[in-house]
Amino acid sequence: MRSRVLCGVAAAVALLATGCGSDGGATSGATSGDASPAAPTAPAAAAAFPVKVTDCAGKETVFDAAPKKIVTSNASSLEMLLQLGVGDRVIGTGFPPGKGSLPAAVADQGAKVPVLGDMVIPKEKLLGSGADLYVETFADMGGMGGGMGSTPTDQEYRAAGIKRVFLHSTACAAMAQGPQQDLSGVEADIMRLGQVTGTSAKADELVAGMEKTAGAVKTAVAGIAADKRPGYFFFDFDAGTKQPIAVCGKQVANAVITLAGARNVFADCDGDFKPVSWEEVVGRNPDWIQLGVRNKGSEAENTKAFDEAEKFLREFPATKGLKAVQEGHFLRIGSEVTTIAGTRNADTVQQIARTVHPDLVKDGQ
Repeated sequence: MRSRVLCGVAAAVALLATGCGSDGGATSGATSGDASPAAPTAPAAAAAFPVKVTDCAGKETVFDAAPKKIVTSNASSLEMLLQLGVGDRVIGTGFPPGKGSLPAAVADQGAKVPVLGDMVIPKEKLLGSGADLYVETFADMGGMGGGMGSTPTDQEYRAAGIKRVFLHSTACAAMAQGPQQDLSGVEADIMRLGQVTGTSAKADELVAGMEKTAGAVKTAVAGIAADKRPGYFFFDFDAGTKQPIAVCGKQVANAVITLAGARNVFADCDGDFKPVSWEEVVGRNPDWIQLGVRNKGSEAENTKAFDEAEKFLREFPATKGLKAVQEGHFLRIGSEVTTIAGTRNADTVQQIARTVHPDLVKDGQ
C-alpha cells in the first residue's frame, strides 16, 4: 500500500501532491479550467464593506476592508483566489498544488506563491506570516498536528491580526445535514471569497460559467430516474490498493457524480470520505469506475499512472469480475478536479456525463 498522508479527516483524497474546476466566464467560450484570471486587483472601495462571513458553527467574522496579505491552507483555496485575480495578495500556502495540477492560465503565478508548509502550515509560521487573512479549507487540522505543531487558538489568531474564512463546501461538509448533490456550496465559497477580497464581479463571472456548464448537463440528464442511473465508483488509486477509500455523500465528488447523471455507489456512507473494503465495492458492482489519479506533471506520467490503476483493477482477483472492469468502463479523470472544490468541478460534471451518457451529452454541449 502506498504511503498516505491525509490533510485532515475531511480530505482523504486530496493528498500531499495536490494540497489538500465550466465555462470560465459568462461571456467566454473557454472552460473554467482555461479561463484567464483577472488582472491583479487593488482592495475594493470601502463602499463594498463591511462584509460578514460565518464559520461552520455560525460564528460571525466581519471584514471592514479587503485583506492585503492572504495565506491559504491548501491548493483548493489558492486556486480560487488565483482565478479571482488576487494572487498578488497571496503570501503563502500550505499543501501546495502538485506539479501540473493548476489550470494553465494561473499556473505560473501559483508556482510563485511561497510554500509555508508541504502539509499543514506549522502554527508558528502561520501566526508569524504577517497575513491578515487565512483561508481554511478544512475545519479542524488539530488532529494533523503531530510533528507540525498544534492548531492556533482563536485568541492566537486575533493576537496575530489574522481573520479567517472557511470554505464551507469542504470545511463544513462533514457537518452538513445531507449529501452534496449540486455545486451550490462550491459556488457560494467562490462568491464569499469574492466579497471578502472585493472581487465580487469576477466571482459572479466564474459562478455564471459553472452554472452554464453544469446546468446544461443537469437539463440533459433530468429525465433519467434515480434508479436508472448507472452506478459509479471513484477509485482513489493514489490512496493505495490495500483498502479503498470511498467518496461519500457529503464530499464534493458526490455532487459532481450526481449532476453528471450517475449514482455514487457510496453516496449512503456518512461524512465525506470513508475507508471501505473491496468486498463492499464488489457488492455494489459499479457500472463505471473513475481512475482517480493526481496530476503527475506531464501527459506521459499521467498516462502511466492511469495505466497502472486500470491494470490493477483488471488483475486484482476481487475486482477483475466487476461489471465495469469486464466492460472496460473506465474514466481517466484526475482527482483534483473531482474531489477538490473549485470552478473546474463543473467541467468534470460535463466530462463524466459525455462518457456515461454520450447519447444525451455530446461534445460541444
